[in-house]
Amino acid sequence: MDKDDNRLLVGETGKDLDAVLTPFLEHTLETHQLPGLAIGVVAENEIVYARSFGVKSLVTQEPVNLRTLFHMASVSKPFVASAVMQWVERGRMQLEAPLITYLPYFKLDDDRYPEITLQQMLSHVSGMPDVEDYEWDRPQYDEGALERYVRSLSSEKMLSNPGEKFAYSNMAFECLGDVIAKVAGMSFDDYEKKHILDPAGMVESTFLKPAHLPENWAAPHVRLLENLAWEGYPYNRMHAPSSTLHSNALEMCNWAIANLNQGNYQGKHILRTDSYDLLWKPWADTGDGRQVGLSWFFQETRGHTIIQHGGGDTGFRSHFVMLPDLGAAVVVLCNVIPAPAEEIALAALELLLGDPPTPLIPDASLLVGKTLQQQGLAAAVAHWNSLQSDHPDEYNFSGEQFYPLLFEGMMMKREPEARLLAQLCAQILPEPELKVVEKIMGHFQKKSA
Repeated sequence: MDKDDNRLLVGETGKDLDAVLTPFLEHTLETHQLPGLAIGVVAENEIVYARSFGVKSLVTQEPVNLRTLFHMASVSKPFVASAVMQWVERGRMQLEAPLITYLPYFKLDDDRYPEITLQQMLSHVSGMPDVEDYEWDRPQYDEGALERYVRSLSSEKMLSNPGEKFAYSNMAFECLGDVIAKVAGMSFDDYEKKHILDPAGMVESTFLKPAHLPENWAAPHVRLLENLAWEGYPYNRMHAPSSTLHSNALEMCNWAIANLNQGNYQGKHILRTDSYDLLWKPWADTGDGRQVGLSWFFQETRGHTIIQHGGGDTGFRSHFVMLPDLGAAVVVLCNVIPAPAEEIALAALELLLGDPPTPLIPDASLLVGKTLQQQGLAAAVAHWNSLQSDHPDEYNFSGEQFYPLLFEGMMMKREPEARLLAQLCAQILPEPELKVVEKIMGHFQKKSA
């Protein structure tokens, strides 16, 4: 074993990965201008490779290490599903039971809300809408925040009949977290720590965050015209179930091992094996070629089923993938948005399957944004056009790269930069992509009116 603060290699597999994956990651860090990144790889049910790159903060320039905690965003959701299944095993919850069985104060502005079941919520087919404002700028830290949020939903409209179609809903997972708290008789965060995180060897991981940023936590960054360190942080205790797990590369590998062994981590039984018949059962199609189980998403690659979940909030991107039939998993943690966390994870999986990773194509906006900042709109348009003409295969020219920049820029209240980017989009994007840009900007204009 070769181990230090930012590297763990085990056996020949670890050395082989280091020889190919490490240069790939170093290149990606440079070409995609990522402040910091951490990755862990599990093969044959053990951690064989873990590396950290870059810095926790562009302000302090402190390096990321293997125990640096990252905000995991929606990778939090399978932890909610595991907690629900613990209570299903005990007979205290039923997946087909209506939510109001456990939260009688839950109410939406729709006659259909009493029909919503726990299973529908876990599989994103409840008909519930998504969260629009996480209030990262107005965080709540007290234990009552989650119940207050659930009680605040009485004016929300449903999107469809319960069980009818897939629609991703963070709101549903906040309600599930409140169910866990009420059935357990303790806060959601405390229950997860005691019954999920600690037994899975995730002793430093937590759903809680104090008002200050603790030592060895990664700081959030957002790319607009350039990477910016965000003075805020994506935390609000009322959104803990959907979003606020904090973990590191090593402990997320422990979580992978626990799941690859179907609920068993080093002799500690977190879940029964038969619970995975439900967790990993395809309950619905997502409409984009994937299926969803109880929080987990599935897709096929080269005859293998990938089980995964990604996450993204202001300042962070993460991705977690498993190949259960090979006892393999990859977790990628980034402290900037946008970042190719999913692409990196899948490239590492391909390497485990025997194929070297193809270099990831960076967004053209990484270069053009700096031109826009330094030389203005006309120069940026000319730069974009010249790149597209002279280097069509070397950069990503899709308009989709601008959507997170505009959304996060407006969320961070960096309106001048966001509007400048929107002006650039108006000059370079085709009509269908420009309509999405206009929708994003219109959403925030409507909110501020």
